[in-house]
Amino acid sequence: MVSLSSIVRNVMTIDPSAPALEYEKTWTSWAELNGIIDAIELLLKENDIGPGARIGGILRNNPLMAAVIIGTIINDRCIVTLNPMLPDAKLANDIMTLKTPVIIAGSADFQRPEIREAARLSGALCLEVTGNPINPVQKIFDKTGSDFITDANGIGIEMLTSGTTGVPKRIPLPAANFSKMVLDAAVFENRDLSAEPKLSRAVTIANTPFAHIGGIFGLFLTLSAGRKACLIERFRLDEFVDAIKRHQPRVVSAPPSVLRMILDAKVPKEALSSLAVFRTSMAPLDPGMADLFYETYGVPILQNYGATEFAGGVAGWTLPDFKKYAAERRGSVGRMNPGIDGRIVDTETGAPLPLGEKGVLELRAKHLGDGKSWIRTTDLARMDDLNFLWILGRADNAIIRGGFKIIPDDVVKAIESHPDVLEACVVALPDVRLGQVPAAGYRVRTGHSLSEPDLRAYLREKLTAYQVPTKLLEVEEFARTPSHKPSQPELKKILEAA
Repeated sequence: MVSLSSIVRNVMTIDPSAPALEYEKTWTSWAELNGIIDAIELLLKENDIGPGARIGGILRNNPLMAAVIIGTIINDRCIVTLNPMLPDAKLANDIMTLKTPVIIAGSADFQRPEIREAARLSGALCLEVTGNPINPVQKIFDKTGSDFITDANGIGIEMLTSGTTGVPKRIPLPAANFSKMVLDAAVFENRDLSAEPKLSRAVTIANTPFAHIGGIFGLFLTLSAGRKACLIERFRLDEFVDAIKRHQPRVVSAPPSVLRMILDAKVPKEALSSLAVFRTSMAPLDPGMADLFYETYGVPILQNYGATEFAGGVAGWTLPDFKKYAAERRGSVGRMNPGIDGRIVDTETGAPLPLGEKGVLELRAKHLGDGKSWIRTTDLARMDDLNFLWILGRADNAIIRGGFKIIPDDVVKAIESHPDVLEACVVALPDVRLGQVPAAGYRVRTGHSLSEPDLRAYLREKLTAYQVPTKLLEVEEFARTPSHKPSQPELKKILEAA
């Protein structure tokens, strides 16, 4: 039987000397990746850390931590994601509360004094991945504690949700579910999983953080296809465009905010000339922006829809579907993935609704829950007779202003429709009289200006009075979640302070 682990193991031994991962314009070979994996495996076995154990990893987008992730999953352990972009105090608290018996990180993170001390105090076995070809991994602290949560048999990843709307939650993803989702995604690439694996000359631009499900999903999708990857640790538009120009990929993936950046920066068409497809996910896609991108660069935008809780993709566009249905199904996130059923139910009663009506999306698949029950999402949606899905907002973050319901996505769309606005984010603020009121931060396009009074006057023409934010604050940049979405909790702090 074909498994994700067997495919990855086979790919990694086809040509050990071949380049596998590029980072800061330097290549790491398959042999070097295997060397790191083997060195970690030896230390874990020497310290009685067997299959099913939880491994805490401070996951930066570099070859060293890619090896940690690959080795943990293919050797039947559970990778517990720790986000290196968190402030020191928050990351240190995560280390202390997760109680993993092992913590693995690169030198840069163990050099952060508060992080190093938290790792020591946790009592976990602490391994530093150095990249030194002679000694790629070294033990910096012995395992001295005993109060660990150790057992994660059958779980491949403990992944944080993005935390866009509130406190991030940890989601245990069964290894079998994760494997199935990666292998099922081969349908979008027309790959035959039963064929002998081989190395590809193609290069994937890997810019989604490994601390996000999309980053790990993308890494294993790339590995299973035998492709090389160019790793970008922290997204910068110039680095992203340079990688495209150097590696000439036919497909890239990035959140919709990157499409805005490309259009706003007026990136030359020839810089993206290799692209046949631009995949996007992790946030709502404005159909007008997708149209403009297609008109400007001639590159179709293929949106995907997924969630951490569902081990990745749920629905998505294929290029043949785009060519056939793009115009008549504009704004859709694509068709349901093979093996996943969807339905729309009434938000109050839970009763199934007819095709085309708006309600809450429920999903069912063999790898979700007990494989038989419908699982309710927090997304408002509609579906049609060909299984195309439209995501229409969130069911769980409506702002109730004096009894009036406001959907933040509606307000965001109105703000972003202003020609001077690049990006917006809307949050709820507490109000003594009304309960809640909407407030917003917005970014202005390069070379443009927009005052708060002018934007407010514009919104009064676009929205009903109760939908207009009580506060409008221009920001240079939003604090971001690992999936590059604006962080609502961080914006809320700024607006409350203002």
